[in-house]
Amino acid sequence: MSEESRPLLRVVRGNPSDAELAALTAVVAAATTATTAKTPEKPKPRSSWWGDHAASLRRPLHPGEGAWRASGLPQG
Repeated sequence: MSEESRPLLRVVRGNPSDAELAALTAVVAAATTATTAKTPEKPKPRSSWWGDHAASLRRPLHPGEGAWRASGLPQG
């Protein structure tokens, strides 16, 4: 028997109605589609800034002309 002609479900015991078989088939098909459609997400690389403890330390203050303006600028 080839893979394409193999039945998805097989009734082993009992006599289910057509509606019960259709509902079961829909649930099983949705469950298999949901698990195969998910692709594992790659973890995002962490920024080196988070691991750098020196970055959280305050830089020294340098008094002088324009120092107050420079204090609000990004430090690089």
